[in-house]
Amino acid sequence: MTVAAPSSATRAAVILPWERPDRHDDARAAEARLEEAVGLAASIGLVVVCQAVLLLRARRPATLLGGGQVESLKETVKADNITVVIIDSRLTPVQQRNLERALGCKVIDRTALILDIFGERAATREGTLQVELAHLEYQRSRLVRTWTHLERQRGGFGFLGGPGETQIEADRRMIGDRIVRLKRELEQVRRTRGLHRQARRRVPFPIVALVGYTNAGKSTLFNALTGASVYAQDQLFATLDPTMRGIQLPSGRRVILSDTVGFISDLPTELIAAFRATLEEVAEADIILHVRDVSHPDSASQRNDVIEVLEGMARNGTIEADWQGRVIEVLNKADLVGGRDAVGARPGNVVISAITGDGLPDLLAAIDERMTRAMEVVRYRVPITEGAAMAWLHEHGEVTERSDGEEGAEMTVRLSPANRARFEMQFGRVVTCLVD
Repeated sequence: MTVAAPSSATRAAVILPWERPDRHDDARAAEARLEEAVGLAASIGLVVVCQAVLLLRARRPATLLGGGQVESLKETVKADNITVVIIDSRLTPVQQRNLERALGCKVIDRTALILDIFGERAATREGTLQVELAHLEYQRSRLVRTWTHLERQRGGFGFLGGPGETQIEADRRMIGDRIVRLKRELEQVRRTRGLHRQARRRVPFPIVALVGYTNAGKSTLFNALTGASVYAQDQLFATLDPTMRGIQLPSGRRVILSDTVGFISDLPTELIAAFRATLEEVAEADIILHVRDVSHPDSASQRNDVIEVLEGMARNGTIEADWQGRVIEVLNKADLVGGRDAVGARPGNVVISAITGDGLPDLLAAIDERMTRAMEVVRYRVPITEGAAMAWLHEHGEVTERSDGEEGAEMTVRLSPANRARFEMQFGRVVTCLVD
């Protein structure tokens, strides 16, 4: 399909190579996947003048697409004055090079497109470092181009230096050196973030993390609950860097709400590795709010994509294996489908509209109820002189019984597992835990 575009804009074509899924494959419909790719391209200012789904009988090692498809696409590129073709799939370096030669324009794949979006949106130093690392990891295997300078050789030193190294080898070495430095800097960022988490444990407040498919409305919900002004737009990957704010629940408990980067299907492995420090915020959360766009026709597949990433984190030990027990599904954008009654909540789900505020009290109550359900009943003996420990228990738990004696006050209190760990980390040296 071709549409008109201003001549001054960067004109792009989005092509989805589509292999018919077998009956066991839960892949999204081709139309929905293509629409998402077009949205990704538009989010960085490209004007999509051509979009199409090309059925693949077999993946061609040289070009991915069939010969006839490449020829037809070449004619479209020339006729519509297209300067960049986006292949919504992962291309090998050879496939990318061959397609660029055949089409006579720049060709990028899904991974490169998402990396470009992340590079444009990253605002903090951590985000910038993570994106640069992912870019370099991606580029390192793609130093196979038509540019002639990559074939030149640098002379060696003295008479015994030999012909020297080729430019492509020098470029690869420089990229490798930069990757080592970036990983070192990101490791420092990871340690700093870990220190911040330790400080929050001492404060301490439970963490509630927002996760979900990109453009599900996480930042809008974050703003609605906290009164913050985090950038929120109806576009894919509107925000990348995690943000935290404190909120108060109906019971009076205070929690920290964390807004994280959105997920997407076929998230590049380079980004999953690079954003490890950001994903660790999800792993540390006491409650995970999985925000879903209930108005999206492909909402079920988007849910599966998010779960797949979280399951991958569980397999590599980044998040606990029982993470699903901490999840509350938040069905957002109910206003676009006729209201909350038209959606209908099920056990474990809360239906809301973050933009109108409808259902937010129910969501806060659900967070409160989930925290109460997870509480443990613990009995401590606290010295009379430790007023700070007693005040901590009253502020962060529910003291159900207290008896004062010569050795101190024995207090029975209901605490969340996270708050119990935080309390014992901070006051374990001066209080005694009696029989649970």
